[in-house]
Amino acid sequence: MKRLTTFLASAALLCLSASGANPKEEFRGAWLHTVHQGQYAQQTTEENKAYLIDQLDRLQAAGCNAVVFQVRPSADAFYPSELEPWSQFLSGTAGKAPSPVWDPLQFMIDECHSRGMELHAWLNPYRVTTKANQKLPKNHIYHKYPERFLSYDGKLYFDPGLPENQEFIISVVDDIISRYEVDAIHMDDYFYPYPVAGKAFPDDASFAKYGNGKKLADWRRENVDLLIEGIHNRLQEKKPWVRFGISPFGVFRNKSAAYPEGSDTKALQNYDDLYADVLLWTEKGWVDYMLPQLYWEIGHSRADYAALVPWWAQHANGRHMYVGQDVEKRMKVASTDGSGEPTQLRQTVNMMRQYPTIQGNCWWPGYSITRNSGGVADSLAVDLQSTIALVPAYEWMTTETAPQVPYVEFNGKAISWGTTEPQGKTEDVVKWVVYYAPEGVDMLEAIKDAKNIRAVTMTPSYTLPKEKAGQWIVTGLNRANRESLPVGVTLSPAH
Repeated sequence: MKRLTTFLASAALLCLSASGANPKEEFRGAWLHTVHQGQYAQQTTEENKAYLIDQLDRLQAAGCNAVVFQVRPSADAFYPSELEPWSQFLSGTAGKAPSPVWDPLQFMIDECHSRGMELHAWLNPYRVTTKANQKLPKNHIYHKYPERFLSYDGKLYFDPGLPENQEFIISVVDDIISRYEVDAIHMDDYFYPYPVAGKAFPDDASFAKYGNGKKLADWRRENVDLLIEGIHNRLQEKKPWVRFGISPFGVFRNKSAAYPEGSDTKALQNYDDLYADVLLWTEKGWVDYMLPQLYWEIGHSRADYAALVPWWAQHANGRHMYVGQDVEKRMKVASTDGSGEPTQLRQTVNMMRQYPTIQGNCWWPGYSITRNSGGVADSLAVDLQSTIALVPAYEWMTTETAPQVPYVEFNGKAISWGTTEPQGKTEDVVKWVVYYAPEGVDMLEAIKDAKNIRAVTMTPSYTLPKEKAGQWIVTGLNRANRESLPVGVTLSPAH
């Protein structure tokens, strides 16, 4: 006979991680890029699905809780779209649908959510072609409005200075969030093209038409600002809980006489070379997270990771800050902290964790984790990401915690719990966290410790292991990842 007791906590909810343990709340993303990836076109639909399932299983086993999946690598789509053609990187031929037809974006949303992971839809805004003399399919917008595009270094781009191009890109985002339950829209570092020595970007005509007496560099930055603000406004209008994240090049500006507040680096610059005023976007609240690509190792002569982490930590501007980590560099460069470790994996993660304004990492590329390059997946699984972590709450999206789970009950093999019907609001409970703790442990204390998390799920039930005696606790998470008070059920061993 089992004793069944239900508890409802009424004290204030505390979400601090246990001292010395891996954090309870931490973004642990992985980029899965599709541009220049030949495996998708070489596989059948069923092989693609099996491949992606395997990738997600491996990422989850390594402790990742978010996937940044490239769905618009080059003005094309890894999903059915009336605005842009099917991607050549999916079917092998630009504009050709996969056969049999399937929807990789919806598939990845479903598979990520079934694992309690987030799916961030990654779009490249301006790139149209990736090589010289690339042919575009007949239904590409370029053939309808060729005057809206520019050729630079043998590649084709949307002209960022044209308002109609800004609106088109915003409409692509609108289409995605209208049809898909993505957790975020993500853009990387490719805004204005990386400069090529001796070649000027040919936007003279649009500058002459829209420059309005501004300096060229200021006008270009304003063009990107307008795109970012426009996407933010559309998200707020349609689905304000969908986050907007940017992963810029790792240096904003170098310290100089002109900008003494810059980082102690000597590298290409977002502000001056890519015309991306990324700090403005967090200051204005247009983006929800910044994810600078800090791919350099500790001790790099021109861009030292140890100098860049504190610099970005000081410039979070009240938004989330995550660190982009290069897996191959982390696993091939020895530590500098006297530990004698052959890699900088632990050193770089621990350095990031020292700063409360930085809330996590994203691993580049995710494929390096899934192939366990240098043993990285093993190291993450047994050490740095050995416990399940919740994606940190986006506090500015709502002042309310998630509504408390109505009840938890045990049916002999699993626990299940009550749910509330979503109302199309940020406060809706959309997933749950399952904790385990010994009988008698205070629930508010139990949910502070990441070691007690057993699952993050979007299904209101959880099958218990064979040894199930003890206290099983459930909290809800709303769309902003704010957690509810806990509800629990205590199971005693059979007599």
